[in-house]
Amino acid sequence: MLKTLRCRVRVVWVYRRTQWIALVTTDLTLTVAQIIEIYGARWKIEAGFREIKQEIGSAQTQTRNPDAVTNHLQFCMAATTITWIYGASLEQAPARRYAAARRTEYAFADLRRTLAHDLADVGFGVDCGDPGHGARNPLIAAVMGLVA
Repeated sequence: MLKTLRCRVRVVWVYRRTQWIALVTTDLTLTVAQIIEIYGARWKIEAGFREIKQEIGSAQTQTRNPDAVTNHLQFCMAATTITWIYGASLEQAPARRYAAARRTEYAFADLRRTLAHDLADVGFGVDCGDPGHGARNPLIAAVMGLVA
């Protein structure tokens, strides 16, 4: 029993690259594989919050009103979502700015840079086409699908 929490915990030690990592859970019914899988998903969520705070800029907000903070965070989350939707529509993955030996995926910053470049080419004079037909640009189609 962990004295500070005053409840039973399960600790799973995982060796990752060069060091041991302790994964701690209070759900004693989970298997070792489930604990590792849940922590892996958690780190993806943490990376998503880092994207919102650092790449999109939610950490730099000057708002103090609770409603303004909520609105700002929701717009940052929408911008992140639209960026990932745009990435899913690409035929080829964006080029890595800083290639890593063990990673084959591209980073959010790579995707954001590609989106900014593509938007600079298209501009904001967007023609959405006929109301009965979808937009020709996959980014515009994704945005229209979100708001329609």
